[in-house]
Amino acid sequence: MTMKTLMSALMIGSTMALAACNPLESQPVGNSNVPQPAKPVELKRYLGKWYEQARYEAGFQKGCEAVTAEYSQKSDGAVAVVNSCHQGGLTGSVKTAEATARVVDGSNGSKLKVTFFWPVEGDYWVLDRAPDYSWSIVGEPSGRYLWILTRSQAVSPRQYATLVERAKALGYDTGMLRRTQQ
Repeated sequence: MTMKTLMSALMIGSTMALAACNPLESQPVGNSNVPQPAKPVELKRYLGKWYEQARYEAGFQKGCEAVTAEYSQKSDGAVAVVNSCHQGGLTGSVKTAEATARVVDGSNGSKLKVTFFWPVEGDYWVLDRAPDYSWSIVGEPSGRYLWILTRSQAVSPRQYATLVERAKALGYDTGMLRRTQQ
């Protein structure tokens, strides 16, 4: 990894972690009453690659397309996280941010604490998911951040609409969603 790539990853990661822990006032709230995750999450089934289909736009993701998140189990039981995106469009330069996550005790696997740089941790809540782990809706306690993720890079308009409706049923302002190009 070059020094430039490392610095870029640290900047992206630190911005993401800070935003998740201390949301900026300028980041609008899309859900003032975020529900607790209702379904348990089996970590081994959640691991792997996810494709972002939509998100609440945040400064640390501005201009990002073809966004993915990959989760893998580390030997110590923690989870390695690699977030990637193409900056400025589908053919733009790739930016990555690496982190470590741990499952929050007592959360049935549905809540993670993610650290892009120690000691700052961000919340990652799997608010809803498919029984077969083909999609998930992820948020955090402030209601300022929301991600709709799928295992498939492309989804049908009908599937996308169904996922947006699920986010709406969780209390989110779906008018704030930004569709991600994949």
